[in-house]
Amino acid sequence: MTAAERREHQVDAAEQGELQVTAAEGLFIGGEWVEPDGGHYEVVDPATEAVVGLAPEASRAQVHEAASAARAAFPAWSRTSPEQRAALIDRAADLMQRDFAAHAELAQAESGATTATARGMQVGVGVARFRRYAKGALEPVEQGLPPQINEAGPMGGAGVWGALAVRQPVGVVTCITSYNNPWANPAGKIAPALAMGNTVVVKPAPQDPLSVYRMAAALAEAGVPPGVVNVVGGASAAVGAAAVDSPDVDMVSFTGSTAVGQQIAEVCGRGMKRQLMELGGKGAAVVFDDADLDAAVAGIGTTYSFYSGQICTAPTRVLAQRRVYEALVERLTQYLARLPVGDPRARGTVVGPVISADHRDRVESYVELGRKEGARVVAGGERPSAPERGFYVAPTLLADCTPEMRVVREEIFGPVVVVLPFDEEDEGVALANDSDYGLIDYVWSGDVARAFRVARQLRAGGVGVNTVGRNMEAPFGGFKKSGVGRDVGSYALHAYSELQAIVWAG
Repeated sequence: MTAAERREHQVDAAEQGELQVTAAEGLFIGGEWVEPDGGHYEVVDPATEAVVGLAPEASRAQVHEAASAARAAFPAWSRTSPEQRAALIDRAADLMQRDFAAHAELAQAESGATTATARGMQVGVGVARFRRYAKGALEPVEQGLPPQINEAGPMGGAGVWGALAVRQPVGVVTCITSYNNPWANPAGKIAPALAMGNTVVVKPAPQDPLSVYRMAAALAEAGVPPGVVNVVGGASAAVGAAAVDSPDVDMVSFTGSTAVGQQIAEVCGRGMKRQLMELGGKGAAVVFDDADLDAAVAGIGTTYSFYSGQICTAPTRVLAQRRVYEALVERLTQYLARLPVGDPRARGTVVGPVISADHRDRVESYVELGRKEGARVVAGGERPSAPERGFYVAPTLLADCTPEMRVVREEIFGPVVVVLPFDEEDEGVALANDSDYGLIDYVWSGDVARAFRVARQLRAGGVGVNTVGRNMEAPFGGFKKSGVGRDVGSYALHAYSELQAIVWAG
């Protein structure tokens, strides 16, 4: 089946309300669809356990071939005009939007996201990011610096020196994407990297890679030159390792666990490769006794309702001032009772499955660990009785937790929230900062001055004040073990560039 026939098949299936991906995917290397050396493996729908499609398993040699193709394509692509790059990225966004329904069906089938999430937060955000970086390609890359007057000396005679700071593309960028958003996450890497004039090797998450191949098909149809975008996936860890250690790769952009990020960083360190790391989180939600508790509960509740807690920015660690502690626990319990768990395609479903059986077992093991550690299981804690098939976890609330508990300190990455009490402001800040992670924290308080005072003391890359919303032009990244570097908005363009100084004598 050709790419065009596959696209037509998916569109027809989406219009009929069911997705049947029967064609095996190929790797995308050097502008060609290539048969994988390692054959194919099954991609499973987390909601039904049915096979969604067959994903290719690249060999180490094929990954290095993709990096070599990206290296060969870099000189010409990096010299294209910003207007050319902008037009191509915008054209790719048009093509992704054209097949929006089919893309959303596929994303839902392989990720288990609810319909609203698959459409709005996955494909919708993915397309929006390509639109944003089509404009981003036109942003200035040169900044004039004040002239410097120098006296005569060992470096030459007296004179006035001018200087220009210029952002240059890094080169070949390996983009290793996360499973929790097979559209927005890769789009947030590929689009700004291309806008800056880099070429890319994309290694999608093994659980839901099919959407990334559809993204590559749209870019190919938009006219991306051979080798500028390459997609090489696989279920084996060796595929990702090859995408990192290839001598043709200049930078690695990774979203995933801290443990894997540390392994990648070690390899990058040996080769002095640039890094952009968006790693784990254990977001603290500091709720003061003057907070709007309904607003706080609605914000914290997104941990359950947005992709079943599989989101690194989730406020999973709730620190409640003692005077409102019991009231907050009670309201969170009531909130949980209004969250239907089930088939993500069904109208009204709020909590769908987690990505796999292994991950379901991992999340459940943390809940059991919390019990053993002395936490009070206020709600959830048992596997849902229905649906019979699929990888479902009941939204769970653990109260009366203490700072040393593993459920408090480790990222669970599922629909589990832990609650701890505190008394004074300084204690709340100390508890929030008592973590290996520092991605996004949250503060709820009716005293805005206090909320901002506390926010500045939190060791996190971002802080939400009375909101879990995001400004998509604000820098995104983490302190401590939550990552290295910043992206989103213009900061992503900076992340995929090197800063060059050009100096001249006036």
